[in-house]
Amino acid sequence: MSKKKAVVSLGHDALGYTTLEQKDAVRETAKALADLVENEYSLVITHSNGPQVSMIHKAMTELRRIYPDYTAAPMCVCSAMSQGYVGYDIQNALKAELLSRGISKTVSTILTQVTVDPYDEAFYEPKKVIGRYMTPEEAAMEERKGNYVVESPGRGFRRVVAAPKPMEIVELPAIRTLLNDGQIVIACGGGGIPVIEQKCMLKGASAVIEKDSIASRLASDLQCDELIILTSVEQVMLQFGTPEAEPVASMTTTQAQKYIEDGEFGEGTMLPKIEAAIHYLEKCPDGHVLITALSAADRAVRGKTGTVITK
Repeated sequence: MSKKKAVVSLGHDALGYTTLEQKDAVRETAKALADLVENEYSLVITHSNGPQVSMIHKAMTELRRIYPDYTAAPMCVCSAMSQGYVGYDIQNALKAELLSRGISKTVSTILTQVTVDPYDEAFYEPKKVIGRYMTPEEAAMEERKGNYVVESPGRGFRRVVAAPKPMEIVELPAIRTLLNDGQIVIACGGGGIPVIEQKCMLKGASAVIEKDSIASRLASDLQCDELIILTSVEQVMLQFGTPEAEPVASMTTTQAQKYIEDGEFGEGTMLPKIEAAIHYLEKCPDGHVLITALSAADRAVRGKTGTVITK
C-alpha cells in the first residue's frame, strides 16, 4: 500500500504547559501519532510552543535581572531552545511507542528556521503576548529597549511581539530528504525560528510565527496528501459556545470562506486553522485537511469523526 504523506500539527493539549506535564502528555500524544503510522501515514510533525517559549523567555529574563552580567536571550534564541527540548521529548516518546508495537523507525528533530519579510505589517503592530507580568518600571525599561508592551488591568504589563507570515522554510530540503527516506520528521516547532535574510546571513527576528500558518506552508511545500490539525475539539463547530452549536463533518474551501465572512470562527482559536486549511488546499487542490481532537485521531482518519475540508 502506498503511504500517505501528511503534516500533523499538534496543539497545546498535546504537550502540556510545564516540563513535567509535557513528559506525561507526549506519551499520550505518541500513541495517537503511532496510530497514524500504523494507518500507513508517512509523517512530518509540527507543534505549538506558546507555554514553552514563554517559560524560557521568563527564565532568561529573570536570569538577566538577577545576574546583570548575563545577556538576555532574544526571542529567536528562546524559540530555538523550545524547538530543541520539545522535539527531544516527542521523538523519544514516539520512538518508544513505535518499538512497543514492533515498529522500528527513525524519528528526527530538525532545528528549523523560517524567513520572514522585515516589512511585514505585523512588525508595525505586534499583537502576540508573551512572557511574565511586569511592573510599570520593568515595562518602561522594555519600551526604552525598543520592545512593545501591553497592560492587563490589575495584573501588570506583558511583552508583545510580532507574528509575521512565513516566507521560506530554510531547512526544507533536509526535511524532504528525511521524509522521502521513510523517516518521521519533527520540524518547524513553534512556527519555526523567524529569521530575516541579510546578504549571506540569517538574522533572528524578534517575532513568533503562528503554528497553523507554518503547518499549512510545510504541507504545501512538501506536496503532502493531507494536513492533519489536532486540537482540543473533535469537530469544527458552527455557533460555537451557544445552545445552537452544530458540528460540521465536512466543508469545501468555498463554504469555509463563507463561514469566515459570517464570523463563525474565533480569531485566536479556530480561525487560524480554517485559514491554514484554505491556504494549503489552494496549493494542493487534490489534498484534504482533517481537523479533530488528539484523542480522536485514529477514528477520524478512518472517517468516524472529525471535520474534513476539501477544495
